[in-house]
Amino acid sequence: MTTPSFKEDHISQIPALHFLQNLGYTYLRPEEALRLRGGKTSQVILEEVLEKQLRAINSIQYKGKTYAYSDSNIQAGINALKEVPLQEGLVTANEHIYNLLTLGKALEQTIEGDKKSYTLQYINWKEWDKNVFHVTEEFKVQRAGSHEHYVPDIVLFVNGIPLVVIECKRPDMKDPLQQAISQHLRNQQEDGIRILYAYSQVLLSMATNAASYATTATAEKFWSQWKELPVAADLSADRSSSADKSAGTAGTAGTAGTAGTIEEIKNRPLADEQIQKLFAARLDYVRRNFEQAAALERKVTEQDRYLYNICRPQRLLDLTFHFILYDAGIKKIARYQQYFAIKATMQRITAVPADLSADGTDVADVGRKSASATLVAGTGAGRKGGVIWHTQGSGKSLTMVMLAQAIALDKSIKNPKIVIVTDRVDLDDQIYNTFKKCQLPVLQARTGRHLVELLNSKSDAIITTIINKFETATRQLRPLDSPDVFVLIDEAHRSQYGLFSTHMQKAFPRGCFIAFTGTPLKKREKNTAQKFGGIIPPAYTIRQAVEDQAIVPLLYEGRHVSQQVQEQPIDTYFSIVSEPLNEYQRADLKKKYSRADQLNIAEQKIYTIAWDISRHYRQASKGTDWKGQLVCQSKWAAIKYKKHLDAIGLVSTEVLISPPDMREGEESAYEASADEVKRFWKSKMDEFGGSPKKYEKHLISRFKYDDQPEIIIVVDKLLTGFDAPRNTFLYLTRSLRGHSLLQAIARVNRIHPGKDYGLIIDYYGVLKELDEALANYSDFQGFDAKDLSHTITNLAEEAKKLPQAHSELWDLFKTVENKYDEAAYEEVLRNEALRMDFYEKLSLYARLLKLALTSGEWTTFTPQEQIERYKYDLGFFSKLRNSVRQRFADTVDFKAYEKQIQALIDKHVSSHQVSPLTELVNIFDKEKFEEEVEKVVGTAAKADTIAHRTAKHINEKMEEDPAFYKRFSQMLKETIRAYEEKRISDAAYLARAKEIEEAVRNRTASDIPPSLKGKQAAQAFYGISFEMIKNQFEEAEKARSIAAQAGLGIDELVQKLVLHQGRPLIDWQSNSDLIGKLQIAIGDYLMDHLRDEHGLNWSFGEIDDIASKCIEVARRTYRQH
Repeated sequence: MTTPSFKEDHISQIPALHFLQNLGYTYLRPEEALRLRGGKTSQVILEEVLEKQLRAINSIQYKGKTYAYSDSNIQAGINALKEVPLQEGLVTANEHIYNLLTLGKALEQTIEGDKKSYTLQYINWKEWDKNVFHVTEEFKVQRAGSHEHYVPDIVLFVNGIPLVVIECKRPDMKDPLQQAISQHLRNQQEDGIRILYAYSQVLLSMATNAASYATTATAEKFWSQWKELPVAADLSADRSSSADKSAGTAGTAGTAGTAGTIEEIKNRPLADEQIQKLFAARLDYVRRNFEQAAALERKVTEQDRYLYNICRPQRLLDLTFHFILYDAGIKKIARYQQYFAIKATMQRITAVPADLSADGTDVADVGRKSASATLVAGTGAGRKGGVIWHTQGSGKSLTMVMLAQAIALDKSIKNPKIVIVTDRVDLDDQIYNTFKKCQLPVLQARTGRHLVELLNSKSDAIITTIINKFETATRQLRPLDSPDVFVLIDEAHRSQYGLFSTHMQKAFPRGCFIAFTGTPLKKREKNTAQKFGGIIPPAYTIRQAVEDQAIVPLLYEGRHVSQQVQEQPIDTYFSIVSEPLNEYQRADLKKKYSRADQLNIAEQKIYTIAWDISRHYRQASKGTDWKGQLVCQSKWAAIKYKKHLDAIGLVSTEVLISPPDMREGEESAYEASADEVKRFWKSKMDEFGGSPKKYEKHLISRFKYDDQPEIIIVVDKLLTGFDAPRNTFLYLTRSLRGHSLLQAIARVNRIHPGKDYGLIIDYYGVLKELDEALANYSDFQGFDAKDLSHTITNLAEEAKKLPQAHSELWDLFKTVENKYDEAAYEEVLRNEALRMDFYEKLSLYARLLKLALTSGEWTTFTPQEQIERYKYDLGFFSKLRNSVRQRFADTVDFKAYEKQIQALIDKHVSSHQVSPLTELVNIFDKEKFEEEVEKVVGTAAKADTIAHRTAKHINEKMEEDPAFYKRFSQMLKETIRAYEEKRISDAAYLARAKEIEEAVRNRTASDIPPSLKGKQAAQAFYGISFEMIKNQFEEAEKARSIAAQAGLGIDELVQKLVLHQGRPLIDWQSNSDLIGKLQIAIGDYLMDHLRDEHGLNWSFGEIDDIASKCIEVARRTYRQH
């Protein structure tokens, strides 16, 4: 062979297993792994390995002696890890396991008559090389409530605990990563293999030259890319451990669990015994292919980089221990920019300064002793801080959480005091809540006095506060002269922080200050950054975030509202009202009222914009859960906009402002608006018991999570630090500049399922200011203009992609000769891969058309004839999609966009209304199903519709009666194959499909004994028993008779145990005691009444297997409805 094989096993899985073994993982053949988990595919821990390691890495120190944990405690530790509370949900169960793994299990043990509690650790987090690492493939795991299995490609174990699950795909297949991720998501469904994912910490999807990673229960949209950056220091290993001696400094970017570069690791040959083991169960030619490829140097692939950068033992433990957190029921793992920012920051703040200690010893000669002790005894130098620049939407708040956690856990920092500072109450609340949700101890300073109390307390809780409390605090606080005070500051280059810096220096003369910013620094803000210690590389720019799909791109469209001024009446009225003023005062007044700001709050203009917003939002958001944010120049204008938007009635709105006595926006001293604003404010305070905080929290919560309001109207609030992923449209009707403008537009760049972009609709005309804002932000310490590229894209530019998408859609059907023959289009789509391509291309085309139709520029300059053609083709292809989905029973069609596409059709395809050709009806609704089938034109098309719908029903019902449905599934597959191979005619195909459909619908198998008619569960138990009996008797009728007896007998037993007054007990399927009783009862019945009475040759294992299968059927048949 002279060319490489593209088979999944050859091109992805075997190379991964080779690489992982060279990283230090011991390979286990699938049958070895099964033996180590007790021979049960329902178990996922390698219990034998775990038991051995618990003894190896744990011991008890008591009065200078070392004692081993007792056998009973070792077993108790194993049992605790195996008790997975999946009934509480996957993420909750996973968090329970994670806490056990990271915190250990407290167990009581008596030593020399003294009974105490000791913590048993499952993993040695300090000395990574004291753990054992295994890898296996084709890891067969039994599905919940089923006798079937899912089989992940590769699983990595630490001390016998499965921490990593990997799916490999061949790179030449369509969307290999998407398919691998889809497999992970399927596995984590309720009827999947959640028992495995309850232990997993890292998930990988790989396809040789592409890869992505996530953690448990991560939605597809949030799977991430990993890029290695040149930063040192893994936090995981003890700096003085043996790991350092054998593999260099802990966690240096070029260090692996096994030393060597990626190239060297990839090309390092396996030992003979490793090769023998890896290929023992594979055909000889597979080994020959591998050896031929390995004979010469092989290039590093993206798959290799991910395995090295994420799965090398030391890095894997570091990621797991320090960079995973649970945020309000969602499990999250650090993105690469968060990981390396924290690494760089920790490296900086723990570095020992080159000064002299108190006794005159040169610090450099001391080595890595406690940085804290050195600094306290030193000359007064504090730790070096700095500024972390991560663009908005890239997870800045969680980076703060992870950094605080890293500081708290670092052994070289004694008793750290961590303070989080923001400049606004709402941001303080947000960060406080983030820490609380992530289960870190956190206290919120209510007043300056309270802040002093917290700073002086011995509590190790993290403190959050706002800057204005420091003025009070510094007057009362005795300076904390400790280098172990860490102040984390959000958006620290704002103007307010000048005075704040002075207060901070007074309060913490040796404190370490770490600032976070989401926007780049202006030239004049360089000094601010230098005061904090300069930029901490690597920065994470807008360009990088868009490339990594950490945020969505922003589209911009300017809209102009023309105004006609009736000059004469205005001039006459102006002369009258300004008569008491002198010439200078009149000029000043005229200048003020001729500004754009005053013109923008003219009643007619507000109404016109409100109408345009209503139409745009209703059109652009239809079929989605997207929200919008309207930014006004004053509180009075905000209330006016709400009044008009409510009167128009196309969109629901709410106004969020601060109290009227606080300056906000650009309130005019000449406005007669105070009363209206006060009335609005009073009504809100009456509604929320006089609490501005309740008003704000309630409104934000409704906007984020409820259907209404659809648009939130603001002035200055929520323009920074407001994170609402559904927020998609930003409507600007006021002037914003510089940092404020960049912050505001970032409100709509968060990722959300089905959201491809954030859209800025500008009614004021801030494009010039936006250009200036980008130009004025400088290349500070290596930043340049390209860091700010990808900030916004013109909406009309995006719409230019539409013709290409339209052309690619039609290209799929270039082989169709008769363009008027709908059946010819459907025949092209018989091929499943091409059909999936059609669905995807149609989704893209529909999304681009929807986007284009919201663009005023595109609709103005595109010929109406062309627009109508685009709409008409959308209608036709949507009809075609509905038809082939019905015909081939495809149920998944990019569900994130489905509602949007249908809404677009409903809105714009009026002259050629699109309605589904057939509805997705259940085959058991006989009349309706047959009615729908009759709508399909053509004999073969009717047969396809019946066959594929029946197959779908069989797949859904398979677990309820495996023997029955498996038989008809095989019949159906053979029928479809016979037609596709042209061995039967269209008419015969239709006849057979109808016959099978009828049998499945009515469960009319000819071999079911009369005594079982109408007894669904008993029929299923009969089928399971018959499969085990039929080969033990020459006469089939005798086997059927005994199996029927078994079916009825087992059904009677099940009903006695799981039914109460004819109804299933609530949640009996999760009652392990009841399941155990069922297993014993069915087993006893099979032995006493079948095996012994009829002389059946059944082993105990076979009886146990029959009982387990019957219980799974019972789980599905006897459910609460």
